[in-house]
Amino acid sequence: MNRRYKIIIIDDEDIVLDSCTQILEGSNYDIATASNGTQGLQLVQEFQPDLIFVDLKMPGISGIEVLERVKELDPTVVTVVITGYATVSSAVEAMKQGAYDFLPKPFTPDEFRLITERSIERRCLTLETIALRREKEILRENFAAIVSHELKSPIGSLQQNLYVMAKDLENVLSETQKSRLDRMIVRIDDVMKLIHSWLRVMSVDISKIRENFVSLDVRNALTKALETVEPHAVRKGTEVVASVPDEISPILGEEVSFVEALVNIIGNAIKYSYSNTKVHVRVKESTGFVSISVTDAGVGIPKEELPYIFEDFYRGESGQVLEGSHGLGLTISRRIIEAHDGTIFVESEPGKSTTFTINIPVFRSA
Repeated sequence: MNRRYKIIIIDDEDIVLDSCTQILEGSNYDIATASNGTQGLQLVQEFQPDLIFVDLKMPGISGIEVLERVKELDPTVVTVVITGYATVSSAVEAMKQGAYDFLPKPFTPDEFRLITERSIERRCLTLETIALRREKEILRENFAAIVSHELKSPIGSLQQNLYVMAKDLENVLSETQKSRLDRMIVRIDDVMKLIHSWLRVMSVDISKIRENFVSLDVRNALTKALETVEPHAVRKGTEVVASVPDEISPILGEEVSFVEALVNIIGNAIKYSYSNTKVHVRVKESTGFVSISVTDAGVGIPKEELPYIFEDFYRGESGQVLEGSHGLGLTISRRIIEAHDGTIFVESEPGKSTTFTINIPVFRSA
């Protein structure tokens, strides 16, 4: 261990406080003790512990109440319940309040040392996860700034100049030169689309999406999405067949982002379907959820690729056979669906079809 970890032991029995302190003496821990819940909670704020051992049965504030308050003060602190009245129900209740483990009395010194080590490891992993998440957010913010200012502006300027050049020289260039210029324009367009996709991934702010939630008509949202993907379907010779009940409960959502998610998923189904086939979109309602499934008639996704389907820049090898992709549409869609308290999952049969299913809670007005 590279630093000393802080541990609080809260128990109304002096013998427990003394024995636990002695067991951990000589280790890399700073230990504080409290004989009741009130003192213990005061220590939590002053001592800022990594780990708290708390007895369930104490006069005054109970162990369960201590767990509740600790979770409010700092949910990253690891808590372990120690008690001589161990029951299944008390263990379950403690776990519901965030306790990491449950240690019945009497316990041996080795048992206490082991659970302490495991709990400190849990604390370290929790803090590392938080730090990594924050680093990821910082990288995301910095990357968005770099892409926006250092890439988007100069490439956008180049794109505009190519458009002007193509117009000015259309009667001067040879067919070969025109072909080369056209390819340059297409490539620059692809780069700009990729940059916009990157920025969209970075800018999907879940909190801002939720600020604009209203009662949302799923039928209307789906109609707008289908209108958006229709030109692509016509070019591909793909028929999109929608099956929607006449009556469907609303969801709580933000229409623009929700339609975007539907466009990405239905558009993917069209993209990866074979020409002159059908994409089926089915909506149904059951057990408090609205379910939207999109099934293509395409190449499918190998089983080993399914765990990575929603990751940034994922592009399955099979999908590249039909059309190119930057692999960001599903990432954006997943973030939007999760912002709506929904889930999205995929099932696929290689060489036959793939089905994406979205489940969103039904909105019940108060």
